[in-house]
Amino acid sequence: MGLVSDFNEYRSKMNEKILSSDNKVIKRIFNLDTNTYAEGALPEKTKEMLGLACSMVLRCDDCVKYHLGKCYELGVTDAEMQEIFSVATLIGGTIVIPHLRRAVEFWEALHAENQS
Repeated sequence: MGLVSDFNEYRSKMNEKILSSDNKVIKRIFNLDTNTYAEGALPEKTKEMLGLACSMVLRCDDCVKYHLGKCYELGVTDAEMQEIFSVATLIGGTIVIPHLRRAVEFWEALHAENQS
Protein backbone atom coordinates (compact mmCIF):
# COMPACT_ATOMS: atom_id res chain seq x y z
CA MET A 1 0.00 0.00 0.00
CA GLY A 2 1.10 3.57 -0.51
CA LEU A 3 0.66 6.91 1.15
CA VAL A 4 -2.49 7.76 -0.81
CA SER A 5 -4.20 4.39 -0.61
CA ASP A 6 -3.41 4.09 3.13
CA PHE A 7 -4.96 7.50 3.77
CA ASN A 8 -8.05 6.79 1.65
CA GLU A 9 -8.60 3.37 3.20
CA TYR A 10 -8.32 4.69 6.76
CA ARG A 11 -10.58 7.67 6.01
CA SER A 12 -13.26 5.45 4.47
CA LYS A 13 -13.12 2.94 7.33
CA MET A 14 -13.40 5.59 10.01
CA ASN A 15 -16.12 7.58 8.21
CA GLU A 16 -18.17 4.40 7.94
CA LYS A 17 -17.69 3.72 11.65
CA ILE A 18 -18.58 7.32 12.60
CA LEU A 19 -21.68 7.43 10.40
CA SER A 20 -22.88 4.05 11.64
CA SER A 21 -23.46 5.62 15.08
CA ASP A 22 -26.52 7.22 13.47
CA ASN A 23 -25.88 10.57 15.18
CA LYS A 24 -28.10 13.15 13.49
CA VAL A 25 -25.76 16.10 14.13
CA ILE A 26 -22.69 14.31 12.76
CA LYS A 27 -24.64 13.12 9.71
CA ARG A 28 -25.81 16.68 9.04
CA ILE A 29 -22.28 18.04 9.34
CA PHE A 30 -20.99 15.41 6.88
CA ASN A 31 -23.89 16.24 4.53
CA LEU A 32 -23.20 19.97 4.78
CA ASP A 33 -19.55 19.32 3.93
CA THR A 34 -20.53 17.26 0.88
CA ASN A 35 -23.03 19.84 -0.35
CA THR A 36 -20.62 22.75 0.15
CA TYR A 37 -18.22 21.34 -2.43
CA ALA A 38 -20.90 20.46 -5.00
CA GLU A 39 -21.08 22.33 -8.30
CA GLY A 40 -22.81 25.70 -7.87
CA ALA A 41 -22.05 29.33 -8.66
CA LEU A 42 -18.43 28.26 -8.27
CA PRO A 43 -17.25 25.15 -10.09
CA GLU A 44 -16.40 22.11 -7.96
CA LYS A 45 -12.73 22.41 -8.97
CA THR A 46 -12.55 25.99 -7.68
CA LYS A 47 -14.21 25.02 -4.41
CA GLU A 48 -11.73 22.18 -3.88
CA MET A 49 -8.81 24.52 -4.57
CA LEU A 50 -10.24 26.96 -2.02
CA GLY A 51 -10.73 24.11 0.45
CA LEU A 52 -7.11 23.06 -0.04
CA ALA A 53 -5.72 26.56 0.53
CA CYS A 54 -7.89 27.04 3.63
CA SER A 55 -6.92 23.62 4.98
CA MET A 56 -3.24 24.43 4.57
CA VAL A 57 -3.65 27.74 6.40
CA LEU A 58 -5.57 25.97 9.18
CA ARG A 59 -2.82 23.29 9.21
CA CYS A 60 -5.11 20.25 8.95
CA ASP A 61 -3.01 17.58 7.24
CA ASP A 62 -5.95 15.18 6.81
CA CYS A 63 -7.99 17.95 5.17
CA VAL A 64 -5.03 18.87 2.96
CA LYS A 65 -4.69 15.25 1.80
CA TYR A 66 -8.41 14.97 1.12
CA HIS A 67 -8.51 18.18 -0.94
CA LEU A 68 -5.31 17.22 -2.79
CA GLY A 69 -7.02 13.99 -3.81
CA LYS A 70 -10.13 15.81 -5.00
CA CYS A 71 -8.03 18.40 -6.86
CA TYR A 72 -6.15 15.57 -8.58
CA GLU A 73 -9.44 13.90 -9.58
CA LEU A 74 -10.75 17.20 -10.95
CA GLY A 75 -7.71 17.80 -13.13
CA VAL A 76 -5.83 20.49 -11.23
CA THR A 77 -2.49 20.89 -12.97
CA ASP A 78 0.92 20.99 -11.33
CA ALA A 79 1.18 24.69 -12.22
CA GLU A 80 -2.20 25.42 -10.61
CA MET A 81 -1.16 23.41 -7.56
CA GLN A 82 2.03 25.44 -7.17
CA GLU A 83 -0.06 28.63 -7.17
CA ILE A 84 -2.42 27.19 -4.56
CA PHE A 85 0.60 26.30 -2.44
CA SER A 86 1.95 29.83 -2.91
CA VAL A 87 -1.29 31.50 -1.81
CA ALA A 88 -1.69 29.20 1.21
CA THR A 89 1.89 29.75 2.35
CA LEU A 90 1.66 33.50 1.89
CA ILE A 91 -1.61 33.77 3.82
CA GLY A 92 -0.66 31.24 6.51
CA GLY A 93 2.95 32.32 6.92
CA THR A 94 6.04 30.25 7.47
CA ILE A 95 4.23 28.01 9.98
CA VAL A 96 2.54 26.44 6.92
CA ILE A 97 5.87 25.26 5.45
CA PRO A 98 5.85 21.84 7.20
CA HIS A 99 2.33 21.28 5.83
CA LEU A 100 3.52 22.44 2.42
CA ARG A 101 6.23 19.77 2.52
CA ARG A 102 3.70 17.06 3.33
CA ALA A 103 1.32 18.41 0.68
CA VAL A 104 4.01 18.26 -2.00
CA GLU A 105 4.86 14.70 -0.92
CA PHE A 106 1.19 13.66 -1.11
CA TRP A 107 0.68 15.39 -4.49
CA GLU A 108 3.67 13.46 -5.86
CA ALA A 109 2.28 10.23 -4.35
CA LEU A 110 -1.07 10.86 -6.08
CA HIS A 111 0.72 11.03 -9.40
CA ALA A 112 2.88 7.97 -8.65
CA GLU A 113 0.06 5.75 -7.33
CA ASN A 114 -2.23 6.64 -10.23
CA GLN A 115 0.43 5.82 -12.84
CA SER A 116 0.84 2.27 -11.49
